[in-house]
Amino acid sequence: MNAWTIERPRSTSTEIPWRRFLPSCRTSPSASPRCGGRFDVDRKQARVDLIERESVQPGFWDDQKKAQALSKEKSGLEAQLGSFARESRKVEDAVALWELADEAGDEVARAEAKAAIGEAHAGLERLPLAKMLSGPQDHLNAAVVINAGAGGTESQDWAQMLYRMYTRYAERKGWQVEPADFEPGEEAGIKNASFIARGENAYGWLKAEVGVHRLVRISPFDANARRHTSFASVFVFAEVDDDIEINVNPADVRIDTFRSSGAGGQKVNKTDSAIRMTHLPTGIVVSMQNERSQHKNRDMAWKVLKSRIYDLELRKQQAARDKVEAGKADISFGSQIRNYVLAPYRMVKDVRTGVESGNPDAVLDGDLDEFVAAYLLGVRRKDRPGAQAEAD
Repeated sequence: MNAWTIERPRSTSTEIPWRRFLPSCRTSPSASPRCGGRFDVDRKQARVDLIERESVQPGFWDDQKKAQALSKEKSGLEAQLGSFARESRKVEDAVALWELADEAGDEVARAEAKAAIGEAHAGLERLPLAKMLSGPQDHLNAAVVINAGAGGTESQDWAQMLYRMYTRYAERKGWQVEPADFEPGEEAGIKNASFIARGENAYGWLKAEVGVHRLVRISPFDANARRHTSFASVFVFAEVDDDIEINVNPADVRIDTFRSSGAGGQKVNKTDSAIRMTHLPTGIVVSMQNERSQHKNRDMAWKVLKSRIYDLELRKQQAARDKVEAGKADISFGSQIRNYVLAPYRMVKDVRTGVESGNPDAVLDGDLDEFVAAYLLGVRRKDRPGAQAEAD
């Protein structure tokens, strides 16, 4: 079954929204964008077969970098195909169950079939998301930072509402929430706060929430009950794992030996026990001559070299985060990614994707998947601010 195209059962019953369900289950060019377009199962399988044939050819592992990249690609494709097969079976089972229940007129079995179809549909929706959450940092834990913007006490209260919204979202996902910094406001709310969300693909999901969030409501701090607009910013970055193994390719390191210096006389080292290591890609040079044993100097030099390479990578990551932070817009009008309106009407609308909800209470209680999934799947409003500039 290379394309999910399911024929409607013979029954004329309309309890199951088949027409709505069908477009999300296809791999044809006209597939619903909500399912992320085409799955291209045949193409993926052909690519797996090609890599498999190449991997058994003589000399495949002569180019280690290329071989590892192909092996990683093959594993990823096989995982996608496995997910496709599992969800395909769920769809087939759900359809068969519905047909049997409908023919027998069994309402209990029909209810079970309806639940099975809903579960199958949810599985289909997750397939493209699995691909979108395959980035090198998506699997990591996420550090979430929330800052109050323009609006004084109003915005500080709004920042605390966002803090609660995201911690509730994390709890819904089954993630562990570890509070970090927390600076309360003068009268209410918070000036800024942060927490760590620890769980599967936490960073991959939460990275979609970076930006300015705007709230419109009747102020609880205004004695005249006037409508106020508040802003707060959200920034998310991947948490660096404390237990990181630094792998240095020995081919990238030039090792020179020389005689260590000494005070002279009997203390002169008559063997080449000193070690100098040069990491060619970065230019980092480490020399070690404290020990009279070349092996001990070599071991210590490796440890120092790896530590310096790790420190360099951390500084690069920090520089990248600083660049993103510096490029963030002011926390004020015209820069928001999402509007939360509680008065005069009630609605939450994402400026980037156009996704909206008429139930802001649920959204503020952590029901964010609809907004996050749309953004990760690449849904974008063509009329959003800045869209024309991106197209150019």
